[in-house]
Amino acid sequence: MATTSALPLTLAEFERRYASSDRPYEYWYGEAIEKGTSTWSHSLLQVILLEHLRVAGYKGGPELDLRLDPHFAPRPDVAAGRRSVPTPYPTKPEEVEIVVEVLSPDDAMSRVLAKCEEYVRIGIEQVYVADPESQTAWQWDRERKQLNRVETWTLTNGKTIMLADVWRELQKRR
Repeated sequence: MATTSALPLTLAEFERRYASSDRPYEYWYGEAIEKGTSTWSHSLLQVILLEHLRVAGYKGGPELDLRLDPHFAPRPDVAAGRRSVPTPYPTKPEEVEIVVEVLSPDDAMSRVLAKCEEYVRIGIEQVYVADPESQTAWQWDRERKQLNRVETWTLTNGKTIMLADVWRELQKRR
């Protein structure tokens, strides 16, 4: 991921400059950050996770811009909540309960970890990371501020996603 501007941008300037870009960007404290390159497995995993979340009672989407904070406007790979979002993108923390970052080959882990911390700071209840290549998943531990490897995601509504089922589906669709 590359930083595209040396001067701090306002969120409004970021939106003017990058809203129609062919490449996905996120806004991080005055900087436009280009997201990692998606692979076939990355995109398939987004679709599969969204299907599992829908079955579990969530509404969600891929690459959804979040506008929950004027200084940090990320675009998680998957975002979901149980409420409808009446605006073009979520603007209230209660509209997004879960985010998932799907790792890309060019993702810097330090950036992923920083992003997990920021998600918690802006009010996201559950933060997950999934790697389609190693078929490994983690959940962000708020207390320890670290990722813990998990085999099951227990969602905010109490339902679970068995990751073995997700990985099996990913293998079938590759």
